[in-house]
Parts: sequence; C-alpha cells; structure tokens
Amino acid sequence: MTRWLHRETVTDQSQGVELPTIRMVGPNFGMPRIMTKLHAGVAVHDGVRSSAKSQRTPIVFVVDDDVTVRESLELLICNAGWQPETFESAQEFLCHERVLVPSCLVLDIALPGVDGLDLQKRLAADRKDMPIIFLTGHSDVARTVQAMKAGAFDFLTKPFCDDALLSAVRQAIERSKTVLDHEVEIRRLRDRDTVLSRREREVMALVVAGLLNKQVGFELGICENTVKAHRGRVMRKMKAGSLADLVKMAEKLRVSPVA
Repeated sequence: MTRWLHRETVTDQSQGVELPTIRMVGPNFGMPRIMTKLHAGVAVHDGVRSSAKSQRTPIVFVVDDDVTVRESLELLICNAGWQPETFESAQEFLCHERVLVPSCLVLDIALPGVDGLDLQKRLAADRKDMPIIFLTGHSDVARTVQAMKAGAFDFLTKPFCDDALLSAVRQAIERSKTVLDHEVEIRRLRDRDTVLSRREREVMALVVAGLLNKQVGFELGICENTVKAHRGRVMRKMKAGSLADLVKMAEKLRVSPVA
C-alpha cells in the first residue's frame, strides 16, 4: 500500500501545549485517523489509552536517516502491539543500551557514515538474538546479496507493503524469542555444571558417552561403587530426571569424554 504522510498540530487541553501528530492520507483516507502522542509514559492510539510498555514487550528497533520513514514505521509498529525504538544513525543506535527482550532491527542499508552493512558486522558477534530486516532501494542489489550472505533475516525493497513488513517483523521476533530462550537455558545448565567437582565432570563425560559404570571405573581407576556415588551426585546437581536428560544437557554443554 502506498503511504502519504500529512503533518498537523493538535492542542493538549490539559497542558496547553501543541503536540505534533501524523495523519495518513491516500487510498484509505476514509479510515479513522491514527494519532499517537507520548506523555508521562502513556500512549494514545485511536483514542485508546495504554500504559507504558511492559519490560517483556518485544522491541522493534528502526534505524533510518529519513524522519518520515521513522515516524511512519513507529506508528505501524506501535499499532501492531510492539515497542518501537527509532534512531537516525548507526552511531546513535550503538549508544543504546542492550535490553534482553525479544527484538529485531529494521535497518536501512544505505545510511550515511556507518552504513547498514557496517552495523550488521558490528552486531554479528554479540547480538545474535536480534534478527536484522534490511530496507533497500532498487539500486542496492549487490549490497543486499552481501547482507543476506552475512546472515540478514530478510530484506524489503522500498516502497514496501505494510503487511510484508509486519509479517517479517513477526517472524523475526519469534526467532529472537527462540534464541533468547536457548541462551537462558544454556546459562542455567552452565550454572549447574560449575558446582560439579572435577571427578564428577569426568564421570559425567564418560557416562553420557555410553560407558557402563564398570567401564567408567576402569577408565578412571576407581571402583564401580565410587562411580555410582559420583553419578548420583551428577544427576542431582544437574537436576536430570534420567540418563536421557543428562545426555541432552551434555550435548548442549558440549561435554566431551576425557582423554
């Protein structure tokens, strides 16, 4: 859908100040006007008030040097139920503190200074939980291919359809949730693993490799009963309900048999 933006000003009667608003006009000009204003942590969308976004509300970051694009996407994202955070440059975005909530980044590939590809490289190592959706122009084919090879989640060519963007954002946020959940699980397993003694860790590595207690004892030079005692403590400390659970945990922790 083609979008046109019309700026106008309304007066907040309670404060006696003028607030900027945006009105969409065009093919759907007969639809109710969408107005958004932020005041004291309260947002208003089509006359419906909602309190400030909860900490777990997915965040959609937008980096684009075109203020019209930023404002348009901010309204679209907000009305979809996500929290928009907009930036006009990659440098400004990099100064933003990381928040561990499901998120994605809608990124213009042709930014001045640090461009979209440079920002993608900087985020590749420590922001795997934040998929990147690139906004590109028709002349950016080569850079688009480069972005996709570097792991971009999706790309949209300007001008793009609202539904296409919302669909891409929805899928990107689901990906982000999956990655974050995995990171939480790994941290939990690593915390459990740290309380194992060196011998318990050795026993665990051999047990998950498929060795019987007698074989583990032979490998480590200890008696079978001692192996059983260590194995029981490993199961309790790792909170494993069965050997199969312990094997899955070890796979996630990449535990290898001792040499």
